[in-house]
Amino acid sequence: MNQETLKSAIEAMLMVADEPVSVGRLLALLEKQLSEAVPRDKVRLAIDSLVSDYVGRGVELVEVSAGFRFRSNAEYSSFVGGLWEERKPRYTKAFLETLSIIAYRQPVTRGEIEHIRGVAVSANIIRSLLERDWIKAVGHRDVPGRPVIFATTKEFLDYFGLKAVDQLPALPEVTDLDATHEKFVVNGGAPDDASASESSELEASEERKQLDESAMAE
Repeated sequence: MNQETLKSAIEAMLMVADEPVSVGRLLALLEKQLSEAVPRDKVRLAIDSLVSDYVGRGVELVEVSAGFRFRSNAEYSSFVGGLWEERKPRYTKAFLETLSIIAYRQPVTRGEIEHIRGVAVSANIIRSLLERDWIKAVGHRDVPGRPVIFATTKEFLDYFGLKAVDQLPALPEVTDLDATHEKFVVNGGAPDDASASESSELEASEERKQLDESAMAE
């Protein structure tokens, strides 16, 4: 297989894949189809060429934690976003704050999140983040009670189009979490609106209950 044909084959595989594909996975698929060894450097060269081809276009090829994926160019997010206008999930401020604290302060315990936010963290928020595979338990803090410590996952990085945590925007840039989430939803795909809405309502309800209990205690 010549280099141009190899490049087209890789482009086709990445275009139809519903999740990031690693170089190793591409190699395995190519070798299975061709019944011959394919040099890794040729695959990488083809990918680099594709990345260059899509610069400045409506879609771009990017490398995230789990491999390579096509996604819409953020410059055109306002146009693409309309496709999910009726399905766009809304997350509570508490949900977004909790996710942000875990992302920027990881590894972190629930108690440490509560200390930063100044209010108790709903169990529904933690459960929702775990169910979405955006966070995971990575151990226990070596203090009395041995609380669970949480960190973000590869799925979190892939969803938000990041290769590593150090690619998160600098804290001064994070001024509107709702806008940031909407921007990334365009690139990461539209999650299930029903579950998002349900979890948001549960979070909001529990947050109000906690605030009411705090007010009564005072």
